Amino acid sequence: MRINTDPKLNFEDVLLQPKRSTLSSRKDVEMTRKFSFRNSPKVMDFLPIFASNMDGVGTFSMARAMQDHKMMTVITKSTTPEQWKAAAGTGLRMQSVSVCTGTNVMFDPDAPDWNTMTKVLEMFPDIKMITVDVANAYHQNMVDFIKKVREQYPDKVIVAGNVVTPEMTEELIINGADVVKVGIGPGSVCTTRTMTGVGVPQFSAIVECSDAANGVGGHIMADGGCVYPGDIAKAFGGGAHMVMIGGMLAGHDESEQPVVDGNVEFYGMSSDKAREVHGKRKDGYRGNEGRLISLPHRGPVINTLEDIIGGVRSACTYIGARRLKDMAKCASFVTTHNVINRVYERYTK
Repeated sequence: MRINTDPKLNFEDVLLQPKRSTLSSRKDVEMTRKFSFRNSPKVMDFLPIFASNMDGVGTFSMARAMQDHKMMTVITKSTTPEQWKAAAGTGLRMQSVSVCTGTNVMFDPDAPDWNTMTKVLEMFPDIKMITVDVANAYHQNMVDFIKKVREQYPDKVIVAGNVVTPEMTEELIINGADVVKVGIGPGSVCTTRTMTGVGVPQFSAIVECSDAANGVGGHIMADGGCVYPGDIAKAFGGGAHMVMIGGMLAGHDESEQPVVDGNVEFYGMSSDKAREVHGKRKDGYRGNEGRLISLPHRGPVINTLEDIIGGVRSACTYIGARRLKDMAKCASFVTTHNVINRVYERYTK
């Protein structure tokens, strides 16, 4: 047993420190980034904010709203090939979405999400991105699976996760991933930290994993913990190349969830509600690491997207970043009183 006593920080523990800037307007900030990837020959130019592959977030309606701002959406694993086919004629741009799968095909050749992914990529070869999404990417079978996907789809951009440590970030990138999703337990409907005691505070995880990814020519996507536009700005400032959000987008018209008495359900994908919707695991294992909440119906998502973009643009002007890409280079952070208070309380009780 060992204890790492180095301070680890969440978004609420830090603030971006303003500095002199030559930018005269938020409009001067270049919000898109051009990405070249370590393992894929694809080149992508977009605003690197992603809608999560969660029920009520990773929908085609959300994707059409996100693509208008050059953002991306990871469509849920449970979306069928028939639903993909129907969405193709609705103004959806396939370059703005990612298809998603888990690793269950390693144990079950009839795994529906893997079979859906292969069929969707056959129907829509313009899709550039595959997201391999599991709660715990530390299993050896995850590395083996990434090798398998890379071998089968050498030209696709592969996003893999989730992890929170530099070593596993490097491992996934070296074995075929282009982007590693970083975050275990920070989401608003995730209970992994309380149910299992596992996790790393999200801001510190971003800083450490982005440094590791940069060292091997890869990228990271901060996944979870963003409650406000400023949190997204902090994630970019901390080194995240991309940011994934879920709860910030839930509850809108584009969630495609029923509105009951003015409220919309939102739940974690490892919750009892998710099992009720999608069925139980075949091995009979039950691990509840998510919760169900009720959100007020928030109307069209356009206002939220504009708030997010405006907040990040403004952060760039405060720290002198002319491009979104420059945020990590320009960012200086100060720790807030929350950190001092927590340490003080710990040792004075």
